[in-house]
Amino acid sequence: MKAVTVTTIKKELQHLEKEQLVELALRVTKYKIENKELMTYLLFEEHDEDHFIETIKAEMDDQFEDINTTSYHFIKKSIRKILRGVKKHVRYSKKLETEAALTIHFCRKLKQMDPSYRYNTVLTNMYDRQLGLAEKIINKMHEDLQYDYQLEIEDFS
Repeated sequence: MKAVTVTTIKKELQHLEKEQLVELALRVTKYKIENKELMTYLLFEEHDEDHFIETIKAEMDDQFEDINTTSYHFIKKSIRKILRGVKKHVRYSKKLETEAALTIHFCRKLKQMDPSYRYNTVLTNMYDRQLGLAEKIINKMHEDLQYDYQLEIEDFS
């Protein structure tokens, strides 16, 4: 079966009753954990973005504390997993402020990590790429926000 376009789905959804829409939404959330997480964000967390950001930062802090630091192989795997989670939450939000805050926090935690990321090329490249991404995101924002986030980056750089 080939999936139809989003436009076609949107047109079809406009013809459905409220009960049918609720039933479809519930069916979609049953099959994948990401769908359930997105629905949770949209229903319960979208209205309070600051709380959402703080929750994700706290999760990130816990994940950084749980990293197995016996070898850089395990560190790289753990860092990639944390970054995948950050990117997933950024996709849910679609807000520049959220993306900048979470990316900056990720870079800060990576920089504070012991053993240092600087002794591993992959981790150094990952840090540099994320820091560059954060700066690119900040440049798209309003000037007042740009200043605030630039100060935050300069704090740990």
